[in-house]
Parts: sequence; structure tokens; C-alpha cells
Amino acid sequence: MKTERHSKIVELIGKYDIETQEDLADRLNQEGFNVTQATVSRDIRELKLSKISNGKGQQKYAVMKNPGNTSSEKYVRILKDGFISMDMAQNILVIKTGAGLAMAAAAALDALHFQELVGCIAGDDTIMCAVRSVDDTIILMEKLRRMLHE
Repeated sequence: MKTERHSKIVELIGKYDIETQEDLADRLNQEGFNVTQATVSRDIRELKLSKISNGKGQQKYAVMKNPGNTSSEKYVRILKDGFISMDMAQNILVIKTGAGLAMAAAAALDALHFQELVGCIAGDDTIMCAVRSVDDTIILMEKLRRMLHE
């Protein structure tokens, strides 16, 4: 449930300019997650969300782009929690996740800054990753296998 909630938080802050913990709690409750402001506060800390300018003179929550070691461990945990399988089609890596976990897992992949990875697009349970080359796809898959099976 916590992983699903974290995935939904990442999705919501990507879609909407969420300025306060109360706004985030309201959105989560509308999505069927029964949360309090205290729960949201813990989630924000665990996800290491930051406030950034929304360009309209206000601030909004965002996923931190430059993770340190602690954040890297968190992103690996998110990948491990959601990962089901992966396969390649030339320089496209397709990763299957549990239902509702693809966005959080894609955000984690992007945050880990693999040099082979150009970017990710996530649906509900599938991530399509654009990889620089076929060889880089094989290298990235091996890196992910090692990381996910540690």
C-alpha cells in the first residue's frame, strides 16, 4: 500500500501544481487513499520531495533530480518493489511493473542517471525506455539485473 501511495504521489505532483501537504492529502483521498496530513508529511520526507517554483510566483512539490547515496538506495527499493520483468526490442527496453507502479519506477530509473538511458515513458504497469543503442540496452539490462537481485 505504501509503495502504491508513493507511486500515486509521484504521479500527482507530476500532473498538478501541488503547493501544500493538505492539497496532496486531499488529492490522495480523492484517489481512494485514506491518508492524514501526518502520513503525507512522512511520505514527502521518505520520497525526499522538494519545493520548486511553478513559474507563477508559487511553489510546488517535485521529485529531487540529483539523488545522493541515500536517495539512490530509495530509488533502487522502488524499482525492486515494482519490478516484474523486462525485455528489449532493439534499443527500447520494456519493463513490466505491478499495477500502478510504473510511474514511480520510471521516475526512479530517470533519477538514477544511467548513462545508457535517454529517458522513460510510463503507463500504469509498463515502462518504455529509450536507450542509446542495442549494445547499451544489453548493458543496461545487465546493470538492472544485478541491482534488482542484490
